Formats: sequence, C-alpha cells, structure tokens
Amino acid sequence: MAKTNFHPVILAGGRGTRFWPLSRQRRAKQLLALDGKQTMIQQTVARLLPLAPPARLWVITNRHLQRELVRQLPRVSRRQILAEPVGRNTAPAIGLAAFLLLNTDPDAVLGLFPSDHVISDSKRYRDVVKNGIQIAASGRNIVVLGIRPTRAETGYGYIEAGSPFQGDAWRVRRFTEKPDASRAAEFVRAGNYFWNSGMFLWSARTLTDALLEHLPKTASLLQQIAATFATRKFAATLARLYPKCENISVDYAVLEPRSAEGEQNSNIICLPADFRWNDLGSWTALHEHHSAKINPPDGNLVTGKGAFSLQAQGNYIHAPGKFVAALGVNNLVVVETEDALLITTREQAQEVGKVVKYLDEKKFRNLV
Repeated sequence: MAKTNFHPVILAGGRGTRFWPLSRQRRAKQLLALDGKQTMIQQTVARLLPLAPPARLWVITNRHLQRELVRQLPRVSRRQILAEPVGRNTAPAIGLAAFLLLNTDPDAVLGLFPSDHVISDSKRYRDVVKNGIQIAASGRNIVVLGIRPTRAETGYGYIEAGSPFQGDAWRVRRFTEKPDASRAAEFVRAGNYFWNSGMFLWSARTLTDALLEHLPKTASLLQQIAATFATRKFAATLARLYPKCENISVDYAVLEPRSAEGEQNSNIICLPADFRWNDLGSWTALHEHHSAKINPPDGNLVTGKGAFSLQAQGNYIHAPGKFVAALGVNNLVVVETEDALLITTREQAQEVGKVVKYLDEKKFRNLV
C-alpha cells in the first residue's frame, strides 16, 4: 500500500440499550467484553493500529464514557478521545474530526468505524480497508464497506450496487433504509445488494466539502470549533456551539444527496467486506455468534458457576457467580446483574431498549 495519511475515527458514543442490564449509560456496549477478554472498543483499536499509529487515531464519545475510554485505551492520546457535550448523531461527529484534520493534514484520509462490531478475520479486514483507503485518496470518492447479506434482515440499511468500478468494487446506485421483510427478501434474491456496515472512508477534503454543500449551518459551526482545537478555548467553544449542530446521520446528510447525483456522478463506491462481520445488535445476535463458534449440543449458552439443563434448549443465561439450572425452558434470554434481572425470549430480545426507555421516563437513574 502506498503511503497515505490515514486517520481512523472510531465512534464510541451511545448507550447500547439493547444490552441492558449489562450495558448502562456509563458502561455502554463498547466498554464490555462480549467476545473474548478484550472489550469491544479495545478490539476495534487493536484491528486498526497496524494501519495507523496511535497518534493518528481518534475516538468520538460522550461525557459519560470518556473517562473509562481513556482508561481502556492508554495508547491513544487523551486529547484525541473527544466527548460530545450532547449527542448529535454521526454527521456532526465525523464532520468535527474531518475539519480538525483538514487544519493539520490537508491530505488526510478518514475512516469511520463503529466501536462495537465483531470482525472474525482481522487480516482480511485490513486488506479491505487498505483498498478502500486507496480509492478514497484518489479524488472525491466516498467508500462504503458493504456486507453481503445472508438473510432478509430488516434491521439494516441496504446498498444497491450498480456498475463495476475497479477490482471487486462497485458504483453505488442507491441506499435503502431498513426495508420491510418482503422487500428485504427481494433484495437478497436480486444478488446486487449489500448491508450497509456503517464503515466509510473518504478524504478530509471530500467530507468537509460535502458537509459545506449539504449541511452548511452545521459545517460552519464545526469549522469554528475545529479552529480552537489545542487551545484553551476549545472546551468552551465545543460546549457552546456543538449543541447547535443538526441532529442527523451522515447517511442522510451526505450519502443520500450525493447518491441523488446519479450512479456515474456520485462517486460513492461500495467495497464488499468479506471478513465475517457481526454488529452484535442484541442478546439474540450474541447467542447466535457464540453458538456458531462453540456449537453447544443443546444450544444453551450459560455464564455461571456451573450449569444443569433438562429438556431445555437454545437459552442464553448470564448469571456470573451463580449455579444455573434450566428445566423445560426454550429460547430464553436471562441476564442478571447486581441490581437488575432481565427475562425475555430470543425472539423478543430486540425490544429490550424499551425497558431503558421506561426506566428513563420513570427516572430510575440508578438502573440506566
């Protein structure tokens, strides 16, 4: 790979509400070790460090998680673990990083990476990212990593691939957000659709130009904030101006208007990501992920001090320090913490976020 000024930007805000009660406001999903001994954010950083030194790595988070992230990521500069004063979705977050880097490295190429994905083949992952960096560095290209769908999933956005670009990359025809079941099945049958992984690559110049064009008010605010970075004014300027930014995802702010320019003019490129990906979006997804690796004969996955099961199948039970007995129950999710107990089914596990919404409404702050 030719030398490029690659700067990974990891988005590590959010609360991970679908992993309640293990995930909390100050201990969100990305701070948990859900797949091995390292936490999700530590795994993300470890995958990226061979591509860029710690001095070029940025983390965007919130004030609840910043201190713990600094503790978990000792190799990343404290001043490059930025806390949003309020959540404003992905466009302002990655936009701030782009304007910051444009001031110091006009040739910077940014990669946008979620902090809580599981990647099973790190070497292949880096090969794909390297390819994406080269495409992003050659003009105003926006590269999105697409996952070839394995089922008619309604919880993901879809990318329709159009004409070939180069190698195994495709020009993007359009994006579709979370289709219904019949349309998702149609996309899978068509064979030229990919899941939107939420991983993007672009030059700082390409992204800032796009924000100035499509989101000018927010872009102006981000420019003003970036101009004060590494000065005593930065914290106060961030706190004052960032809440005025529009609350919008980069998909809606940049990708949709850019894709409207047409397949041949949008310069949006889909790079197939064949490195075994899972976004672990729920307790059900975590059960499926671990079951595929361990393949337990009864489908039960138990974290405890020992377990006994009888006529019980497909359960996920997390009860550290306790002996677990499961009798005549199937496809349950049971998660115990010191102050809370979740009991649901694998089918309903996507609804766990509604528990957190209820706790917020009732002001049970110690439980969120």
